[in-house]
Amino acid sequence: MFEITIPFDQSHLFFPRIITWLLGGLFVLVLMKYARPIMSKYRSGGMTELLDLEEFHKFKFFGTIVLVALYFIMMDVVGSWFPNMGFGFLFVSMPFIFLMGMMYVHEITKATVTKIVIVSLVSPLLAWFVLARLFDITLP
Repeated sequence: MFEITIPFDQSHLFFPRIITWLLGGLFVLVLMKYARPIMSKYRSGGMTELLDLEEFHKFKFFGTIVLVALYFIMMDVVGSWFPNMGFGFLFVSMPFIFLMGMMYVHEITKATVTKIVIVSLVSPLLAWFVLARLFDITLP
């Protein structure tokens, strides 16, 4: 009753499926909350453009796309150096989280950089330990 058996060849799909459903659910909740007010304001002429491009941060947008692409590419590369140990996830997640944090922080101070460094080191290590060591879930 308290045991879940996942075939090894499907184990790498277990968490991505959960995350996909969670993200899909969150997307639906955001649409339910914000779509109607935005569309009614747009139709009534309260908004001249649906997207306010003056507030659009090109560096953050394109930087995020580049970092996410590099994250997945490098996770595979580093993971191939240490097969079946999850070090690709561990060693690539740390700089990824650091760079994302630095890109999105509003004011760079010694305190914020220290917090970003701590989070970028501790959170991947904790996730790696729980997933790879406690639950024996294969990580790249």
